[in-house]
Amino acid sequence: MKLTRNFKTIFKTLIAVVTVSVVFAACSKDRIEPQQVAGLSIIMAYPDTLSLDFIVDQTRVNDAKALNYNAKIDYLNLFPGTRRLGITKRNSNKLLMSENFNLKSGVGYSVFVIDTVKENTKKFLLTEDDLTAPAADKAKVRFINLSKDGGSLSLGIHDAETDLFTNKTFYEYTTFADVNPGESITFDIKENNAVKTTLPNVKIEKGKIYTIYAKGLQAAAIDSLKLGAAIYTHK
Repeated sequence: MKLTRNFKTIFKTLIAVVTVSVVFAACSKDRIEPQQVAGLSIIMAYPDTLSLDFIVDQTRVNDAKALNYNAKIDYLNLFPGTRRLGITKRNSNKLLMSENFNLKSGVGYSVFVIDTVKENTKKFLLTEDDLTAPAADKAKVRFINLSKDGGSLSLGIHDAETDLFTNKTFYEYTTFADVNPGESITFDIKENNAVKTTLPNVKIEKGKIYTIYAKGLQAAAIDSLKLGAAIYTHK
């Protein structure tokens, strides 16, 4: 299965079309057929020191580099329909876990790896991503709580009177909201108005789409795995 990484570009170019498609040459030299695609971005949010591989059906999608904590793979183009997503240890063929997801044509998704223990029910979080452009002179942001023991968390801009999003428990996420761009914005992640962690000095650019998520564990023994925050741009 061939995987390519230009779904966001395709989506932006063809946003007015009902279905997103790429064009590929069929067996006949003079025959061109449209092929529907879905987009899938992969984020490693499992707080561990393991080196992993991500599998789509039978294909390892990160051959060149291990999928370590905080790693991200930008949108891959996948055929729509039922896709089996899985995790293995680095360079292993044995699945630690896997799950089937139905991907719709023309839709961008983010899948977060949040556990590798088979007995735990929440292993992946799959979200549909709203890739439509923000309002004029705005950016778009959403918030996801991926900290198992972090409590019910809110996201706000430092010193702002009201929070952007409030009281999201583990595994909960918001829709995208328009925000003002800025050269150096500090985001606070809070529980009951007490700041638990911050994301300082972030450049938010107009026209771009961002996800901010709480990550890690309050009880982690390793500093790099403790409760924190991360941001990425949808591209």
